[in-house]
Amino acid sequence: MTQHLITGVRTVAQLSELGVERGGVLLVHASLRAAGVGPEAMAEALREALGPDGTLVVPAFTMENSDTSRHYLDRVRGLDEAARAAVRAAMPPFDRARSPALAMGRLAETVRLTPGALRSDHPQTSFAAIGPAAGTLLAGHRPDCHLGEASPLARLYEADARILLLGTGYESCTAFHLAEYRLPSPPLRHYRCVVARAGRRQWWEYEDVELDDGDFAALGQDLERADVSGAVRGGRVASAPGRLLRLRTAVDFATVWLRRHRLPVSREGSPHPGPPPRATARA
Repeated sequence: MTQHLITGVRTVAQLSELGVERGGVLLVHASLRAAGVGPEAMAEALREALGPDGTLVVPAFTMENSDTSRHYLDRVRGLDEAARAAVRAAMPPFDRARSPALAMGRLAETVRLTPGALRSDHPQTSFAAIGPAAGTLLAGHRPDCHLGEASPLARLYEADARILLLGTGYESCTAFHLAEYRLPSPPLRHYRCVVARAGRRQWWEYEDVELDDGDFAALGQDLERADVSGAVRGGRVASAPGRLLRLRTAVDFATVWLRRHRLPVSREGSPHPGPPPRATARA
């Protein structure tokens, strides 16, 4: 047996020991730098652990076609207006079949490019999936809803999916964003990106919830401290630390946590709607 096969078998066993179930739905956020396993081998191990009836989901976000994204703002910092205009003019429009999701890591790109994988329609925060539930999970991703009730995150919540954080922390836990949409009167902002319509490149601006992942690491730490039901499990996968958690538990906990930590408190001591601290946009 080759070293590749030995490593693959060991990784599948580690995933199963961590709690990845055959036939389940799994949303994966991964940084493979510390894992010591290539993206193709890790994707193969994940699919093997899930079995033929399981569905693997990854974020396939694109920020390269937006001039309201953190990626763009970092790229043009210090440039004059003419140079900024040149950057905007060179931005490719979103193409569901072709636009890469390089910022999401090698595993996400590998899954996106796997024959048979599907991708949702959002031009900024699409998801890719492979498995029998992929079509249902990715359908109806409204282009003016990044990560809310009209996104795959809500379908993953309904499907009682699990989240695997592999070599990364809670700051990467996209599911927490669904809780932001479930706050009373969440703050909104405008987003803008380049899309292709009727074969033409054009800018599209829309309003959606203001996304803020700045406190997700603290949120995740509190989730682990409060977990008495075993909804969060930790262990090694290849050479990387891994956490497996129920998406429903994460979102439900985050909804309560964000109400307590972001919403102003009335004189009676109860949270009431109001603007949270200004967010740093991801999309």
